[in-house]
Amino acid sequence: MPFQLYLIPIAITLRELGIFGTSFGLILLHTVYGVPLTTLLFRNYYVTIQPELMKAAIIDGAGFFRIFFQIILPMSPSIIMVAVILIFTGIYNDFIFSLTFGEVGKQPIMAALNNIVNSTYGVKEHNVNMAATLLTAFPTLLIYLLAGKFFIQGLTSGAVKG
Repeated sequence: MPFQLYLIPIAITLRELGIFGTSFGLILLHTVYGVPLTTLLFRNYYVTIQPELMKAAIIDGAGFFRIFFQIILPMSPSIIMVAVILIFTGIYNDFIFSLTFGEVGKQPIMAALNNIVNSTYGVKEHNVNMAATLLTAFPTLLIYLLAGKFFIQGLTSGAVKG
């Protein structure tokens, strides 16, 4: 079944909620589609945390929120960065949802790049196409360069059994 057929129920739902064609509707859509990925990432990361840490905290009298904020959360920056990078990359490179459900007149960056690269105005200008491609890839590349250490650390943290 083509992916486009899945857009119709989404469009009807957003229309019924009164948020079709708004930024809030697009944010809600990306949030709903991002929850399964982040849930899987965080679940697999938190399974690797030793249960003795939680047992010791409970014996010391810590409750759920204290355990979460003082034990779990300080151990989580690498997986948080992995989730941020993956979700940012997915939303930034989104084409179909932004074009279909985004605000009218506000084109996503990938749609603008598609219009530049596939323009039929005479001769193809490969230098312009390459410059546009590099400019659109720059924010994602910058995120990976700045947070690459956390990304590798977060991806490999649950890979080794011990």
